[in-house]
Amino acid sequence: MSEQTLLDQPVQHHIRCGVGDVGRYVLLPGDPGRVPVMAGFLDDARLVSKNREYTVYTGSLLGQPVSVCSTGIGCPSTAIAVEELAAIGADTFIRVGTSGRMQPFMEPGDLIITWGAVRDEYTSQQYLPLSFPAVANVDVTLALRAAARARGLRHHVGVSHSKDSFFGQHEPGRMPVSRELQDRWNAWVQAGVLCSEMEASTLFVVASFLRKRAGGIMIAAGTHNPLGDLIGTAVDAVRLLIQDDRARQAAESSS
Repeated sequence: MSEQTLLDQPVQHHIRCGVGDVGRYVLLPGDPGRVPVMAGFLDDARLVSKNREYTVYTGSLLGQPVSVCSTGIGCPSTAIAVEELAAIGADTFIRVGTSGRMQPFMEPGDLIITWGAVRDEYTSQQYLPLSFPAVANVDVTLALRAAARARGLRHHVGVSHSKDSFFGQHEPGRMPVSRELQDRWNAWVQAGVLCSEMEASTLFVVASFLRKRAGGIMIAAGTHNPLGDLIGTAVDAVRLLIQDDRARQAAESSS
C-alpha cells in the first residue's frame, strides 16, 4: 500500500475538517475571534471545528454553502489552511483582514482590494520562485470591486505588501538590518504599493499552484475600523460570484 499524505486523510490534520464540512467559497480572516462575527453574515452558520489558530464555521448564501476559516497570523499558517481547505472541496478564497496604510492619500477605514502582492516573505518561495507573480483571480477581484462600489464605500484597488516580520516593519530602526528594511520599504512606497499585511502573497501563489481562485480585501488600520463594511463587502462579493458561477454553469449546460 502506498503511503498516504496528510492531505489524503478523511479529516484534515490542522483544520480538523473533512469533505462536506466546508463550502467551495471560503472567507479567510486571520483572527479566530473574527470568525463567528463573519459567520453572522451568513445564513444558518454553525461551528464546524476549532483547532490551534484555525476556527471554521459553515453557513450559506443564496442556498450555497459558504465557510469562514481563520488562518492565524502570517503566511505559513495561511498556506496550511488553503492546502487543507482545497483538499476537501474549497476552490474560491477571499482574504478578509486589516492592513497598514502605505500611501499618504489613504485614510483609516479605507478598503483595499488587492489584485497582486509583493512577495516579501519566504513561505511562497517553497512553492514557486520569486519570478512568479502573486496575483489574484480577476473574477474575485472584480466581484470585490463591484461590491464596494455598490455600497458606496471609499476603496482602492492595487498592490499590497506581504511580510513575515511584524516588528521588522513597525520598528525597523532597532533591527541589525535596519538600512535594508527601510530601503526596501521606501521602494514599495515609491512604487505605489497601497498597504502592508502578512498573508495575501502566499494565498495568491498557493491558489495559483492549486488552480483555485483567490482574492483579497483589507481595511486600512486606524482609530476607527468599521469591520461591518469590510465583512459586508466580502460577503456581497461572494453572492456575486455565486450568481456568476451559476449563470456560467447554466450557459455551459445549455450549449
